[in-house]
Amino acid sequence: MFKVLAKDGNAKRGEFTTVHGKIQTPVFMNVGTAAAIKGAVAAEDLKTIKTQVELSNTYHLHVRPGDKVVKKLGGLHKFMNWDRPILTDSGGFQVFSLAGLRKIKEEGVYFNSHVDGRKIFMGPEESMQIQSNLASTIAMAFDECPSSVASRQYIENSVARTTRWLERCKKEMNRLNGLEDTINKNQLLFGINQGGIYDDIRVEQAKAIADMDLDGYAIGGLAVGESHEEMYRIIEKVEPHLPKDKPIYLMGVGTPANILEAVERGVDFFDCVYPSRNGRHGHVYTNAGKLNLFNAKYETDSRPIEEGCECPACKYHSRAYIRHLLKAKEMLGMRLCVLHNLYFYNTMMEEIRDAIEAGNYAEYKAKKLEGFKENGAKFIHDAPYVLAHLAGLSAKDMFVDWGTMSGWGLGYKVEEKCWSKEQLDILGIPEEMMPRIVKPWDIIGHLTEEIAQETGLPAGIPICGGAGDTMQSMIGSGNMEPGQA
Repeated sequence: MFKVLAKDGNAKRGEFTTVHGKIQTPVFMNVGTAAAIKGAVAAEDLKTIKTQVELSNTYHLHVRPGDKVVKKLGGLHKFMNWDRPILTDSGGFQVFSLAGLRKIKEEGVYFNSHVDGRKIFMGPEESMQIQSNLASTIAMAFDECPSSVASRQYIENSVARTTRWLERCKKEMNRLNGLEDTINKNQLLFGINQGGIYDDIRVEQAKAIADMDLDGYAIGGLAVGESHEEMYRIIEKVEPHLPKDKPIYLMGVGTPANILEAVERGVDFFDCVYPSRNGRHGHVYTNAGKLNLFNAKYETDSRPIEEGCECPACKYHSRAYIRHLLKAKEMLGMRLCVLHNLYFYNTMMEEIRDAIEAGNYAEYKAKKLEGFKENGAKFIHDAPYVLAHLAGLSAKDMFVDWGTMSGWGLGYKVEEKCWSKEQLDILGIPEEMMPRIVKPWDIIGHLTEEIAQETGLPAGIPICGGAGDTMQSMIGSGNMEPGQA
């Protein structure tokens, strides 16, 4: 069912065979929560932008239009006119995000619909029944996604319950696949590894579910508040304990940089709302970083979003035109940005597969990440550019003085003086693309010989990271003497 065609380190190039076609991995699944990609993207568009797998949500389709309605219409594939693989999320994440509206018990979860407030019960069997009615290619097991800040004791209990629920999911899936009126009798089941940021809990549960011989395995409960470093560490800890002949799915992740890092650690499947959500807000991905098309500098820019891109937006339209559509609140503007972003992600996955086959994935990854920094390094004002030049630093070494941050509002926590992962995730900006933050008196380098010759100043003078007004205040108060830095 899952065949590894090539390996480069831990990165795998594979092929996953399903009743709805073969999936070439690593793959990015395009998220269509309610059986449609937000941004006026139709099923026929998905083939144009090289989509392999569409992902829909069990909870949302159960609430509206109802999974029984979808079954009467022949299942999700016929309902949305899509003949390639579909994965349905179990609904667990959405149910558990309704913190004030649900009650967890061993049998399942009681909660109120976010649409009309009606009471709903969903447990492992119910989730499998809903997904069977939807007739997706791959069904996800019903699990609890505990908060990243939950106590160790809570997470231990939660993971134990999730494992028991998985056993019930498998049993119910086998029963449903044997029923005469089941639309997709070859529906596949992926189990989910949970455990917060506790390595030992994750590893023990991975070992337990690996013995269940499922069709695939997901790592869930990440990208919900932990750092990127913690996420990568968990993948490294869990991956060795999952079956080598089954695909690994990193749920809800992520940015292009996240995907590149996770592929290197052995992950095969990905999904995330970033490309569509960011596209609807005029933020588009390129190989030189992300662009905000609302920026005034694109008002008369006749170039496509990215030169050489074959997506429908880049083939036929300019940055200036798309910016106009966005400013005028025309739906076409959002649609074109979403199409471009999904095409960018899908094309990147093709490149990743090619690089693994060629045995040069590490080189490809490094080059790709370096390219992303080109626009990311420009999230700073003029002063650091000047100071960095004086100190002989490059764009990747960029910094910003915390004294100038209060007016930014760009993913920055003023009180804690650090980047906000939550805000940056909403914006789709990898934290590693942001400049480092320094105190006004931090020495970020020394005047280089070359610049000393240009300016006539002595080489080796310390260069501090403060803005001009901050430095003037320090000199005026006597904390620093002129010429010291």
